[in-house]
Amino acid sequence: QVQLVESGGGLVQPGGSLRLSCAASASILSISVMGWYRQTPGKQRDMVATVTAGSITNYADSVKGRFTISRDNAKNTVFLQMNSLKPEDTAVYYCNAVQSPWTTYWGQGTQVTVSS
Repeated sequence: QVQLVESGGGLVQPGGSLRLSCAASASILSISVMGWYRQTPGKQRDMVATVTAGSITNYADSVKGRFTISRDNAKNTVFLQMNSLKPEDTAVYYCNAVQSPWTTYWGQGTQVTVSS
């Protein structure tokens, strides 16, 4: 069992930056893919960015060039650097860890609000 705890969310003005962190309670060396997803009320949870154990990254088209995902295996932490934030980036951001096709973990979420 792996627990994921997100932090770093908050209120930021359009054009600003935030860095989200996801700390895992156990080693993430066995985690195949770690990622960030986001969800707004009444909508499905969408993939924002993922990173594999081999550091291959994938991004949603809407965040390419603005967001960067990275993982620090030594610290059991995944980061999401978010730059040039837009109001449409407002959502609850969730950390995700896929250990196997049968084992997936989610964090509790952190609110990101982009507003002037």
